[in-house]
Amino acid sequence: MSADVKDSKALNSPDRQYSLERTRNIGIAAHIDAGKTTTTERILFYTGLIHKMGDVDDGNTVTDWMEQERERGITITSAATTCYWTQKDDGCEKLFKSIAHRVNIIDTPGHVDFTAEVERSMRVLDGAVAVFCGVAGVQPQSETVWRQATKYQVPRIAFVNKMDRIGANFENAVAEMRKKLGAYAYPVVLPIGKEDGLKGVIDLISHKAIVYDETDEAGLRYSVTEIPADLKDGADQAYEELVNAVADRDDVVAEYVLNEKPIPAEVLKLAIRRLTCQIRFVPVMCGSAFKKKGVQPLVDAVIDYLPSPLDTEPMQGDLPGGTGERVTVGPDDQAKFCSLAFKLWTDPFVGKLVFFRVYRGKLSKGDNIYNPRTRKRERVSRVMMIQADKRLDVETVYSGDIAALVGLRNITTGDTLCDESEEILLEPPTFPEPVISMAVEPKSKADRDKMSTGLQRLAEEDPTFRCFTNEETGQLIIAGMGELHLEIIRDRLLREFKVEASAGAPQIAYRETITASSEGEGKFIRQSGGRGQYGHAVVQIAPNERGKGVEIENKIVGGVIPKEYVPAVIDGIEEAIKGGVVAGYPMVDIKVAVTYGSFHEVDSSELAFKMAGIFALKDAVRKANGIILEPIMKVEVTTPDEYQGDILGDLNRRRGKIVAIENKSDATILRADVPLAEMFGYATAVRSLSKGRAAYSMEPSHFEPVPASVAATILESAKSKPAARS
Repeated sequence: MSADVKDSKALNSPDRQYSLERTRNIGIAAHIDAGKTTTTERILFYTGLIHKMGDVDDGNTVTDWMEQERERGITITSAATTCYWTQKDDGCEKLFKSIAHRVNIIDTPGHVDFTAEVERSMRVLDGAVAVFCGVAGVQPQSETVWRQATKYQVPRIAFVNKMDRIGANFENAVAEMRKKLGAYAYPVVLPIGKEDGLKGVIDLISHKAIVYDETDEAGLRYSVTEIPADLKDGADQAYEELVNAVADRDDVVAEYVLNEKPIPAEVLKLAIRRLTCQIRFVPVMCGSAFKKKGVQPLVDAVIDYLPSPLDTEPMQGDLPGGTGERVTVGPDDQAKFCSLAFKLWTDPFVGKLVFFRVYRGKLSKGDNIYNPRTRKRERVSRVMMIQADKRLDVETVYSGDIAALVGLRNITTGDTLCDESEEILLEPPTFPEPVISMAVEPKSKADRDKMSTGLQRLAEEDPTFRCFTNEETGQLIIAGMGELHLEIIRDRLLREFKVEASAGAPQIAYRETITASSEGEGKFIRQSGGRGQYGHAVVQIAPNERGKGVEIENKIVGGVIPKEYVPAVIDGIEEAIKGGVVAGYPMVDIKVAVTYGSFHEVDSSELAFKMAGIFALKDAVRKANGIILEPIMKVEVTTPDEYQGDILGDLNRRRGKIVAIENKSDATILRADVPLAEMFGYATAVRSLSKGRAAYSMEPSHFEPVPASVAATILESAKSKPAARS
């Protein structure tokens, strides 16, 4: 831990209700349909926040409050809510026995089209519950959210859900976490029974069984008993594995093991907590959220093992001005205010909401906050705590809190909001680039202005959504992460902004690159009576490593191009790279060096050298075998065995490369890399091929060169439809 309880008292404001060490900021993250929203709903019920449990299928859950979410049965936007939990005595003295904790929960989407919601949530969370399906185990989006949590150094516990389903296998799920995710994952509970016979869980640390009353449909009544005799050997073996795994990484437990002393439950729990907070251990829980079994032990585990704001590494920030000087922003109510705006949302009743996480200090109604990016100061008129789609006005928020502000202007996702006397820039979350675009236009002239306003607000909310006007055709282009993403955008335009829009066919965000090195020369010479224009530049280009992006270097020596004109040449090169050379798509993964040129003492100008840079790059790319790259999707199809052949054939027809075929109980899992261009309408196709029994998921993987026949079609399309270039 970065601060112990004794030291932390000075960090807490005396008027805050829940201290820093009694606060948890957690996210629920998983593959689509693993049960995140249902798990969140059960947690809210057992913590007393709601008095009736909703279900995703019924469209009445707390965190899926948007109409589009309830209609489709999926989570689209991350929803924040707060609940309170006091642990009960289950026969083992708790770390935080009889102390109420406040748990701020963010329920995140599982669909890859809405990955930005997971990304920005992970940026501000202290811990996460990764939910896995007991039947499917580790799925593609499970890997994606796990990588996102690792990227932002978020400690996590695993919850193997749906243990009541036919084919559920707890041991396989844990094994897959270790193999596919590289997780140091070990169970701290075991299931009692499986599939229809799931009765509860065994708590390995307290050596007790938690058995649920089958007559209680709400899952509120359970008894803590001795472990059944037929399960005792398995529980003892699992306990020994757990102790050895912890001892390998924790000196305190290792000492007990080496001295062959019995390990007190409290000592083992504290060791697991230490390792979890250091992201060196993943405690694994299990149960069935839908059948209301194993959820209360999961909330206990959140309190016992996931960090408070005091247990995480302090946030690092930069001082404005590009000095490179780093400052530490640790949780402290008494220090200067500093927070990160991680999400914007347009509320029909209160206007634009700015969701923010307080990293240091406190903020009260009427205070002034400062935005170092815009260098503007604003007065705070309203501060609110969020309960999904409900708002609760509060006077003050403290370190570690997640809250929302109303009425702020010129805020974007990732802005730091702080005290003006101590400017800091916190690192914003990063987001993937859009992979698909389409042209949209309003159905009537009256809708034109409303559509522009609506798209602008939606783009403010969603960092992976772009809208821009194609300069050549005047068409409005929207770009996003997938077909569903753009479909939801159009649906929100209609429902929230009352705009009906027509859309063209989706377009792919192709890229261009080169396969060879070359040199290019660009000259821009104009003479029109008086002062002319003269610019001359020579560049060398070479392929860069895949994924490294564009690198531009100035290698001018001897002043052949004056220093003041070199930035203009680089501007020209950057403009040519954005506009592409082969088919008008942005270029990626190339190295460019400006090596030579010449100038005229009278006629040279920045404009002339910018044009020379454009011409030089285009000349070099034409000699360097420019090619078009297309986005490749990682596709996973789960199908009954009898439809495997048909679905394999269909994937091959779509230019897919089969990566793996895996058999699980009564289903086959096909993994393939397929070009995004071939995946439009796949949802309908896979339903038709399997009579509705197969399911699939896909996520962006990488870019690959397009085959020659496809490239010819793209080039022809690019010439006739410039609007397709996004």
